[in-house]
Amino acid sequence: MIRSRIMKAGVPIVALLLLLTGSQMAQAGVTKDAASKYLKNVQKGNPDFKSVGKITFGPSGLLVVADPAKATVTVIDTHDLGPLKKLEKKIPKIDVAVAASMGVEPSQIQITDMAVNSQSGKVYLSVRRKTDGQSAILVIDAQGKVKNFDLSEVDFVQVGLPGGKNSKIRNITGVALASDRLLAAAQSNAEFVNKIYSIPLPITHGTSADIYSAETYHVAHRKWETRAPIQSFVPYTNKGKNYIVGAFACTPIAKFPLDELQSGSKVKGTSVVELGSGNRPLDMLTYESDGKEWLLTNTFRFHWKRNMYGPSKWWGVRVNMDYLEAEDVNEDAVRRNVKKKSGPDGIEIVDQLAGAVHIDKLDKKEIVVLRDNDGHLDLEISQLP
Repeated sequence: MIRSRIMKAGVPIVALLLLLTGSQMAQAGVTKDAASKYLKNVQKGNPDFKSVGKITFGPSGLLVVADPAKATVTVIDTHDLGPLKKLEKKIPKIDVAVAASMGVEPSQIQITDMAVNSQSGKVYLSVRRKTDGQSAILVIDAQGKVKNFDLSEVDFVQVGLPGGKNSKIRNITGVALASDRLLAAAQSNAEFVNKIYSIPLPITHGTSADIYSAETYHVAHRKWETRAPIQSFVPYTNKGKNYIVGAFACTPIAKFPLDELQSGSKVKGTSVVELGSGNRPLDMLTYESDGKEWLLTNTFRFHWKRNMYGPSKWWGVRVNMDYLEAEDVNEDAVRRNVKKKSGPDGIEIVDQLAGAVHIDKLDKKEIVVLRDNDGHLDLEISQLP
């Protein structure tokens, strides 16, 4: 169970009303109403996490938390609605402050994931202490101050991820709050290891997610696979149809249709781009630039010195979203030119992601980057390419 060591970060409602101007109150009211549309049967108390894995933010300050040990996904209403205060400057060696807040040295923590609240600008980290397996959610403000996110009395809903018949969940590799549903990707110990979960809105506490087994054509391996897990993904809607766009190790990007599926069914992914073998995608987001929509992902390169894409084993690439509608797919999917910085057209290595261990979108033009710096981690804002 995660320990709560400081007072809850949320502002009391009386103080909030005194501080807000009339227009700000109206905006906060709209935001609160919007949050209520996402959650049903909200609980107040401690979510009682056994672990904290992947995290992400939805609208209205809603924090989505994966708990692989309990095979659950929890949505917390943080009431962190702003005002927006971005990081004032680069925070070098933020891992030292993070470790200190958990009472250990930097080498004794694992930062599992990072999520940015675009309404307040605060950065949330899911952190595991290696010495005893203790997990925590930490919050970093604009000045770089690190605080524990108190879980003792939060508003939340929690849903279970079924493993399927005679199987159980081993890991939750991604979570996302889409416009009409909550999505999760996970691994199980079944024959079809790769699982996709869908929970319709409003997310109701105590319910169980619909489950799909996923099969994907692995371009580099030249075969259909059921055991390769989705490493990162984003929701995607095109021409009124809903998809998951996910990336796998070694590294195909594929899309999975979500509409008109029954729980328990199998879904085939369509591989549209191969980024090059020997890579593991970490985070994924979409954005618009120069009239085009792009898919951006930071990636960890296995044996990176054998085929260097830049100065670090962590690197990044962007892909034009037009490739999601490509006619040449699966064994004929386009392959990134691993000998050059860009190519084919619409696939480019991104210099801003050199050393990027975690990224998340702040606004339409900026991302927050947790970047490797000679074994330590720096936190900074970077422009989207």
